[in-house]
Amino acid sequence: MLLALDVGNSNLVAGVYEGMTLRAHWRLQTTLGRTADEYDTLLRTLMTASSLPLDAIEAVAVASVVPRLAPTLAEFSRRTFGQEPWVVGDNLQPRLLVRYDPPSDVGADRLVDAIAAIRRYGTPALVVDLGTATTFNAISGAGEYLGGAIAPGVGTALEALFHAAARLPWFELARPARVIGGNTVEAMQSGAFHGFVSLIEGMVSRFKAELGDDARVVATGGWSELIGRASRGVDHVEPLLTLEGLRLVWEERSSPP
Repeated sequence: MLLALDVGNSNLVAGVYEGMTLRAHWRLQTTLGRTADEYDTLLRTLMTASSLPLDAIEAVAVASVVPRLAPTLAEFSRRTFGQEPWVVGDNLQPRLLVRYDPPSDVGADRLVDAIAAIRRYGTPALVVDLGTATTFNAISGAGEYLGGAIAPGVGTALEALFHAAARLPWFELARPARVIGGNTVEAMQSGAFHGFVSLIEGMVSRFKAELGDDARVVATGGWSELIGRASRGVDHVEPLLTLEGLRLVWEERSSPP
């Protein structure tokens, strides 16, 4: 079995694969102060609750955009599973031609998302990752990572608004019943929900003008179920695309090109 760890700025998503099957997955808060012992306790508890034996883990693969967590997760992998982790960008390299300048600036999550989109849906493709940031990642018809666009994430934008505007209350984002809000919370929900849906739809249209109308559009990330599914032009919603990409990159590490 493979333990795949998608380490983002807001959440750490862990998944256990048996072959191509995702047996279980969990979403944890990314906490810089959490120790290897704490990760050990957390994963032991979660895996036991899912009837997954720790000694069945044959490898640990990590895609992280939080460099400060690297030593802790490496220690956790060695201590809990007796495995040196496979880390994207270190000892695990996706088979993907990157046209970005410089290539090292592309986050590990964006690379493995691209691999998953190519393998599952073909090319050209556009991956929209709705996480701490909202990223648009373009893949050419030849399977090259071209680059993209980076915008504020849904949660990031809402937190900035809440902290900057003293009179605005905190609220739970949900799909509003109508665009015209009848009170402050409804107006904020409308602005956030329809604003981000419009962002996705507008950017998808602009990317397709350069990639071609046949580009497959895949939404992923923590906000993809809410925002991605409501956005015209999104063909597929895959909240766990990064885990799937990690599995593919790990499986392809020793196969012939």
